[in-house]
Amino acid sequence: MFTEAEWAAIALSLKVTSVAVLATLPPAIAVAWLLARGRFRGRIVLDALVHLPLVLPPVVTGYLLLVAFGRRGPVGAALEQCCGIVLAFRWTGAALAAGIMAFPLIVRAIRLSIEAVDRRLEDAAATLGAPRAAIFATVTLPLALPGILGGAVLGFAKALGEFGATITFVSNIPGETQTLPLALYAYTQVPGGETGAMRLALASIVIAFGAVLASEWLARRTRRGA
Repeated sequence: MFTEAEWAAIALSLKVTSVAVLATLPPAIAVAWLLARGRFRGRIVLDALVHLPLVLPPVVTGYLLLVAFGRRGPVGAALEQCCGIVLAFRWTGAALAAGIMAFPLIVRAIRLSIEAVDRRLEDAAATLGAPRAAIFATVTLPLALPGILGGAVLGFAKALGEFGATITFVSNIPGETQTLPLALYAYTQVPGGETGAMRLALASIVIAFGAVLASEWLARRTRRGA
C-alpha cells in the first residue's frame, strides 16, 4: 500500500507528465516536419538546438530554466506581470522542465516517421491542387501517426523519469513539485527509506509499462484502420 504522500507524488507525476507531453506534441510535430521536409539555411543549427537537452547535463538545463523563467528572469517576470503565471517552484514549472527534456526524443521519432512517408503520395496530392496544409493534414500526418504515438510514449517515459532539471528549477516540494523520481530520491536520503523507494520504483515501472502497452495497442489499431 502507498502512503498519502506517495499517492500525491504518483498523481502529480501523471499530471506533470501528461501536461508536458500534450503541450510538447504540437511544436514537436511542427519542428519534426521542418527538419524532415524543410530546405532552409540554419537547418543544421535548428537540429542541434533541438537535441541540445540530450547532451547537456540536466542540471544545466534546469539552471537555465531558472535564470530565464524564474520570478526575476526575463520570461518569468513578464509572464507573472502580464498573466499572473509563476513557473519557478510550481508544478507547472515541473511540466515545463519535463517537456523540454522530452522534446528531442519526441521530435526525433516523429521526424523519422515523416521521412518514411512516400513523397510520391504527397506529390500526387499536390498535382490535384491540394494546398500544402491539406496535404500535411490528410496525407502526411495520418501516415506518420504510428511514429507520433511512439514519440509520445518516448516523451512520456522521459518526462516520467525526469529528475535533474526538475529539482534544479522547481526544487523538491512535497505536494507541489515532488514527482515520483524526486519522492524516490527523498526516500534514499533518510534511514529506513528503502521500502518506500522500492514501492515508488515499482509504481514507475508499472506506469511506464502500461504506457508502452497502450501505445502499441493504439498503433496496431491505427495500422489496421489504414
